[in-house]
Amino acid sequence: MDHRQAHRSGRELPQSERPRERLERRGAAGLSAPELMALVWGSGARGRSAREVAEDALMRHDGVPGLAVAPPAELCQVPGIGPVRAAQLAAAFELGRRALAEWPVARWTIRAPRDLADRLMPEMGRLEREELRVVLLSARNTVLSVERVYQGSVSTALVRVGELFRDAVRRHAAGIIVVHNHPSGDPTPSPEDLHLTAETVAAGRLLDVPVLDHLVIGHDAFVSLRDRGITFDRPGGRT
Repeated sequence: MDHRQAHRSGRELPQSERPRERLERRGAAGLSAPELMALVWGSGARGRSAREVAEDALMRHDGVPGLAVAPPAELCQVPGIGPVRAAQLAAAFELGRRALAEWPVARWTIRAPRDLADRLMPEMGRLEREELRVVLLSARNTVLSVERVYQGSVSTALVRVGELFRDAVRRHAAGIIVVHNHPSGDPTPSPEDLHLTAETVAAGRLLDVPVLDHLVIGHDAFVSLRDRGITFDRPGGRT
């Protein structure tokens, strides 16, 4: 294939409208999803511009959310996306997820369950295995850290409740929120989830570390057990 043909569409755009020039003027937030993907790839393929390949990929996968979780093998079925471009795209999405999950905690204050769920859902909602994390909070509900405590099956038979409080006691946390995911995508709490919650709240009262909520994360959805009517401690005191 003629190398010039693969880039023909991109060259026909006025220079001021090319993604790189638009990025310099507007910043990344001012670019469309196809333009951002074109910048990640850098060039087109098979007689199409990078932007045309990106538009095709977005259409086939129902937009950015579907594309972000598409397996590389599926991405490679889009004409113009081979293993290298699929890997580049997967890496770009993973960087975005990590940036969201690792946002500077000094600016991160929890005022409602969604404040936490929106931060953790992009990563935890797509995990293939269950994970249990403990969010350590200051007296002002600022996040001190998010600790991964368990990977695998999260149940009272396997989770040692005392381990959920290890870092909270060490760091003198004013409270904790327990978070775990359901790889099935359905965040409906199971009887095991309710049992684990009850044991955790009871242990927190013995250790004087209030348990403020337990979130169950699914695919693009979550459940707050506090909002479901389960009794938890309150910030700065007991219920």
